[in-house]
Parts: sequence; C-alpha cells; structure tokens
Amino acid sequence: MAIQRMDNVGIVVEDLDAAVAYFEELGMELEGRARVEGPVADRCTGLEGVRCDIAMLQTPDGHSRLELARYRSPAAISDGPRDRPHNILGTHRVMFAVDDIEDTVARLRPHGAELLGEIARFEDSYLLCYVRGPEGVIVGLAQQLT
Repeated sequence: MAIQRMDNVGIVVEDLDAAVAYFEELGMELEGRARVEGPVADRCTGLEGVRCDIAMLQTPDGHSRLELARYRSPAAISDGPRDRPHNILGTHRVMFAVDDIEDTVARLRPHGAELLGEIARFEDSYLLCYVRGPEGVIVGLAQQLT
C-alpha cells in the first residue's frame, strides 16, 4: 500500500490572523477557516478538551496546502526560543518555489520575515534562501534560474 499524496503541513501559531496574512503575501490562497473541537479532535490528537481555530491555505496550483492552527485549549506549549537555528533536531522548514526571490523577501519583511543568511546561488540552477516567519517558522524560498 502506498500513500496517495501529502495532504498538508500543519503549523501551530499564536496569532492566526498574522500568520494567514504572511502566507497570503507569499501567494497562498485562503481556502477557509473553521473551529475544530469535540471527541474526534480529542481522539485524533491524543489531547483532551481540544478547541482549535484553523485556517487552511493552498498554493496557487492547488496541489499543496498549509494548515495553520491556534489552540484555545489546551493552550499551545512553547518548547524554547523561536529564533533557534535551522539545525535543531525536529526543526524543519517549508519550502516554496517563487518567481522572484528578492521581491518575495521584500514583500514578506513588513510581515516580520527575517532573512536567516543571504540569498545564495546554487550553480546555475537556483537562488535559495531561508527566512524566519511568524512564530519562528523557517520558510525556504527557491527561484529556479533559466
């Protein structure tokens, strides 16, 4: 048996509106918002008394989705500083292909994006960079060169 597809990546945030605005500026499209709670949510997560607001966003091609979640209960738990380096075990990034990496970084800065290093050229193939976004999430950007 094989998987069918990756359905979405989930990220827990404190400020759902700010996170939605950040990913919309990146070019994602808001599919909708909902409140998740009740016995199914409790059983699925292994938590009790789950009340969570979610926002589902999709990429313009409709193939990838990002679920942003704000837990009302139980409260979200911080596992350390939000400015941790990229090589911490368990810390990962979400990577997006973009048309213009410099323009994308410039548009994300007013939403709190911080360039972790610099925009780097990988051979004659890509321009790449990592930016830290809302809640400390690392977002990778890749611009394919012609």
